[in-house]
Amino acid sequence: MTRMSTYFLQAVLIFIGIVALAFLIWEPNVEGVNAHATTFSEIYLDDPFLVYAYTASIAFFVALYQAFTVLTSIRKNTAFSLHSVRAFRTIQYCAIALVGFIAAPLAYLFIARPGDDIAGGVAMGLFILCISVVVTAAATVCERVVHSAVDKK
Repeated sequence: MTRMSTYFLQAVLIFIGIVALAFLIWEPNVEGVNAHATTFSEIYLDDPFLVYAYTASIAFFVALYQAFTVLTSIRKNTAFSLHSVRAFRTIQYCAIALVGFIAAPLAYLFIARPGDDIAGGVAMGLFILCISVVVTAAATVCERVVHSAVDKK
């Protein structure tokens, strides 16, 4: 990979992180439950769903940071190192955590709200769940490839 492509991919990761953080800050202000809330604690801390979403987002941001460090290792020609193996393993664990954080509310919707119209929420949850599973699989494959290359060194 050339330096410019790794810089570009790192810029994309930074952009994704900024957009995700901006969404996490902006969305509670327009959410139905918090639309008329005025104080910080009313907006962000009184809604258990938001606390859950912010807790789940930690795994997302940790995975973004680890992907950023892998790209830095690629740019410095140290991609095949134990540091990269640990980074891919961390990305894998974060993606698995996101699967759990998404599957739990979906199960709650099916069990606790059987009569409600939950199709939209379930569709979004399944979409994010599928992305997390793909990221888990990709991180596992990359970790194994890098780990076998490190073992051959």
